[in-house]
Amino acid sequence: MLRFLITVILLAAAAWAGYWFVGSTGVQSGFATWFDQRRSEGWVADYSALDVQGFPNRFDTVVTGLTLADPDTGLAWDAPQFQINALSYRPNHVIAVWPDTQRLATPLAKYDLQSRDMRASLVLDPNTSLTLQRTTLTAEELVIHPLDDSGDTSLNALRLAADHVPMQTLATYRLGLAADGLSPALSWRETVDPSGRLPETFDALNIDLTVEFDKPWDRTAIEDARPQPRRIDIRLAEARWGQLELQMAGEMSVDASGHPEGEVMIKARNWRDILDLAVNAGAMPQGMAGTVADGLGLISQMAGNPRTLDIPLTLRNGSVYLGPVPIGPAPVLRLR
Repeated sequence: MLRFLITVILLAAAAWAGYWFVGSTGVQSGFATWFDQRRSEGWVADYSALDVQGFPNRFDTVVTGLTLADPDTGLAWDAPQFQINALSYRPNHVIAVWPDTQRLATPLAKYDLQSRDMRASLVLDPNTSLTLQRTTLTAEELVIHPLDDSGDTSLNALRLAADHVPMQTLATYRLGLAADGLSPALSWRETVDPSGRLPETFDALNIDLTVEFDKPWDRTAIEDARPQPRRIDIRLAEARWGQLELQMAGEMSVDASGHPEGEVMIKARNWRDILDLAVNAGAMPQGMAGTVADGLGLISQMAGNPRTLDIPLTLRNGSVYLGPVPIGPAPVLRLR
């Protein structure tokens, strides 16, 4: 009986080792093919080594000397090492691990990113499309350094989460963002707050919203084009910076050009200072600020609190309106 049990155990171990070998070979071949396909489409897609480790229970893919550049969007990324880890018996749940230093290039600027323990957990559909079901990304001590030396932006901690919303379209996700200890670049702070009255760091920056995209987030989001937002439901977006506080909630639709239409409710504490910041940042024309301030002052006086505003803003035709009066351009909501 003992000999039989030993034989069964050895056969099971040999079968599992064979499964891991076949699986790891398939994983390595799949990644190599993906890089070949990107190069055939005109991407820069290079690496110095691609290895699969983790026997016997994991498929841990380690890519070193990584460079990716998409000619259509102008986005590029360089990393000395990038890991994609998965349990061998649950390959659709992966952990992505970024290095402490990496470089990101956009058509407008290049940035060096430094962080501690940047990683993401992703649960994907177990099929070839790899549609995202949920993900959580975290990073500690994140520093964004523009190569033009315009000043570092830093965060003590970053948390970003996305979760597919059941019973709705396949392309609807609830998104959450929390940025702790956000410290904007000194040059930007000096521009928007030339008096230097505000602290170096934000007290809070949190966003909770549900977004319906024009297609699901799957492998084509990297290979072809990013999904674009079509409806946005903002449960709450809030920022607190010193004595300033801004909250927003509302719903909007987004057309194919990225122009939003809808209505959002704004609550602003110490709104006159916030208005000054908007003018200094270039978000509102200087010539319009006086008229807007007079109108908002009347509204706040009627509400009984001259320092706090509760107002609806309408987005339409590429502009933001307070009642019938346009007060500035609406943001264009398109993902590159």
